[in-house]
Amino acid sequence: MESFPFPDDLVRAQQEWHDTYRALALPRPRRTTELRRRLLALSVRIHWHPFWSTPPGRTPAARVGLRQLTRGGRRTEGAA
Repeated sequence: MESFPFPDDLVRAQQEWHDTYRALALPRPRRTTELRRRLLALSVRIHWHPFWSTPPGRTPAARVGLRQLTRGGRRTEGAA
């Protein structure tokens, strides 16, 4: 896997996104409106982060690398 120089704030935002998404995925989550708003705000912050305008951030592999780096070692079903 290629290594990208992700800024700390971008990595934290993506980790928070994963945490918020997991909280929403629980059966009968509490505070769903608050969690959905948080997920949307984090999505916007991640999508418009200045890193994506730099040469290393312009590749699709960089976005995949960020998700892989921050998913917390959890694998999706069907992943090898």
